[in-house]
Amino acid sequence: MFTIKRNTLSYGRGYVYSLQYHLVWCTKYRKQVLKNGIDAECKKMLYGLAEEYKFKILAMEVMPDYIHLLLDCKPQFFISDMIKIMKGNLARQLFLSHPELKQELWGGHLWNPSYCAVTVSDRSRDQVVAYIEGQKEKEKRK
Repeated sequence: MFTIKRNTLSYGRGYVYSLQYHLVWCTKYRKQVLKNGIDAECKKMLYGLAEEYKFKILAMEVMPDYIHLLLDCKPQFFISDMIKIMKGNLARQLFLSHPELKQELWGGHLWNPSYCAVTVSDRSRDQVVAYIEGQKEKEKRK
């Protein structure tokens, strides 16, 4: 048996929850287009979406060809809907501010249609945060 610390729980009207998801999605054809400041724009946009849709970003890293997120969200959100919201809004905003991206990506799609979503328990959360935060360092060693 294990115990959950009170401060790691979130409270809604009539329910208590702790739902974290480790999400990863890639650019189309794994093209390395999320660089030269576009990565910082992605982070800013994702924080804006988190505020708008009332979910928390616990850890995030934007690599040149993929995005890692650790989210805490309400049980009312379907994770597939959250992914569509994030991928769709990011693509639209990035194509508007960087039209040259469409020329680099055949067919004009920014994201690969697939994604990875893994649930995270309180026990593994620290491991996932360390993994996500270590992605840029790992890339530098290559």
